Amino acid sequence: MERNKVVVFGATGTLGIYFVDHLAQSLGDDWEVIATGRRDVRFFDSHYPGKVTYVKVNIDDESGFQDLPQEGVRVVAHFAGALPAYMKGYDPRAYVRSNVMGTLNVLEFARRSGAERVLFPQTISDYNGYFGQMRELMDDMPKRVPLSGDHAVYAMTKVCAEDLCRNYEAEHGILSFVFRLPNIYCYMPEAKVLYHDGVPAVSSYRLMIERAMAGEDLEVWGDPTKGMDLIYVKDFCQMLYKAMWAPASASGCYNMGTGRMTSLDQMVDVIIKTFCSPDHVSRKIYRPEKHDCVDYFMNVDKARRNLGYEPEYTPERLFADYKREMEENRFADFFLERYGTSTAYEGR
Repeated sequence: MERNKVVVFGATGTLGIYFVDHLAQSLGDDWEVIATGRRDVRFFDSHYPGKVTYVKVNIDDESGFQDLPQEGVRVVAHFAGALPAYMKGYDPRAYVRSNVMGTLNVLEFARRSGAERVLFPQTISDYNGYFGQMRELMDDMPKRVPLSGDHAVYAMTKVCAEDLCRNYEAEHGILSFVFRLPNIYCYMPEAKVLYHDGVPAVSSYRLMIERAMAGEDLEVWGDPTKGMDLIYVKDFCQMLYKAMWAPASASGCYNMGTGRMTSLDQMVDVIIKTFCSPDHVSRKIYRPEKHDCVDYFMNVDKARRNLGYEPEYTPERLFADYKREMEENRFADFFLERYGTSTAYEGR
């Protein structure tokens, strides 16, 4: 029996690997998952035998798509592309090549292979102009991309890619489900270097977790009552999975979020409670002279109404599951193969 196929571009990224895992656990035997990435990886075939097949594909190179199934594809999840968090230095052409031309290549593959829908993550930087002006962000407000900084060209190319998805829906009937992503919280080993303005940087919440595990002081910068929407990777997977089965009338852009604000003060309290040893409890040190966090949360009423989405992870449950993922280190073999190490926190 010919199986339905879902192709995940960018499966070797942090969100991609969690989504492939979610699909492998959730889909029946009548489905096959095709995971793709730019490098040779054995992890997917060995960990999900008979369920997931890995194919090396660089979305910038249209010729590489010939190695993918050319029919029977029902869903394309397009996570691949260049983004600031993984870019050493600055190369605006890389954003155009990958996020615009690469997306066009993905959409052409979707059209040729008969895909019914495309799932595409959008950056919250398309709402940059609302930061500091609005706390509750709605789904379909006009775009306000930044015109300067390391996220400017990135956001512009992501908006162009979203418009290409809409074009292929209008011209070819391929439904586009777009998801606006703030920071998605998820565990990954220390192997992956993150960048800010092109130079190595440390994720603030990961640094706080590391300090809490060591019983060190945690600094709370700026106004501690300001906060953010804490979205866990497994709620991200839940929303995208629901979009795979949603009716055609539900296509469109959706905020990824929980619909609630968690203050920085509350988040630090949960991190201390979850990760500190009872014998070495971190102190909170308030630093009001430091800059505030971006103060916002995502309205998700549209996703509740159209997709049946309901966020499951409160801050307490989020960090409890994060700790469990860290202890189990389920993707250690992938990080060892890809980066040469799968250590949780190596210390600084």
